[in-house]
Amino acid sequence: MIVVEKLEKTYPDLQRGAVCAVGGISFVASAGQVFGLLGPNGAGKTTVLRMLSTMLKPTGGTATVAGYDVETQAEDVRRQIGFVSANTANYDRMSAFEMVEFFGQLHGLSKDELTERSEVVFAQLQMNDFRDTTCGKMSTGMKQKVSIARAIIHDPPVLIFDEATVGLDVLVGRSLQNTVLQFKDQGKCIIYSTHHMHEAERVCDHLAIMYNGDILAEGSQRELCEQHGQHSLEELFFALIDQHDDQEGSDGLVAEGVIAAEQQL
Repeated sequence: MIVVEKLEKTYPDLQRGAVCAVGGISFVASAGQVFGLLGPNGAGKTTVLRMLSTMLKPTGGTATVAGYDVETQAEDVRRQIGFVSANTANYDRMSAFEMVEFFGQLHGLSKDELTERSEVVFAQLQMNDFRDTTCGKMSTGMKQKVSIARAIIHDPPVLIFDEATVGLDVLVGRSLQNTVLQFKDQGKCIIYSTHHMHEAERVCDHLAIMYNGDILAEGSQRELCEQHGQHSLEELFFALIDQHDDQEGSDGLVAEGVIAAEQQL
């Protein structure tokens, strides 16, 4: 469903020239799979997801989503994806149903299609109790459900979750993880970025550990731990970063530059 080959992204910096946010990464994510991007802030995870969702143009390399190129077929890509992040905004004066209906119309759903899909989505996400509540009066958990509903109203085959549990309490975060697993069982291809080990362990079938714009290792948790002689994902994560820093002499400046460049967008 998603094929990434030598994907790159650099940002201009007046003091240091080009800052590399993503340094030529490659991976494949399949239908019925939760592909995790695990890494600290500044690792390049959000930059990758923005390129896959056509919000950013790659500097180099290629990426296809459901067979469509993210650069040359951007509109087709957008029809194939649903995007959820911790920063997804909702309109305070619109109800849950109005929000979802609005985005369904943007995706070109007919009135009958929208009615049918809304019933399915609201039942699946247990939103019927607050379907007429305006977003300004909702709890954080309710707002996140609305964000998910509007992302899936057109039933896309690919879903992208970018640090979607940030700021959520434990119960709401757990509920979101359960929802992601339901989407996986429906056969959707899911990209799930996080910096929380326990989330990656519970949700992701396959992991790419990112740091300073590179993928340090990729595989299932079991495969990665066996390959690198570690007993847990946390031990593996820090061992890979320490090894990378020893080899590259990294002092954190690259990550800081990436964060600063992304904040200018």
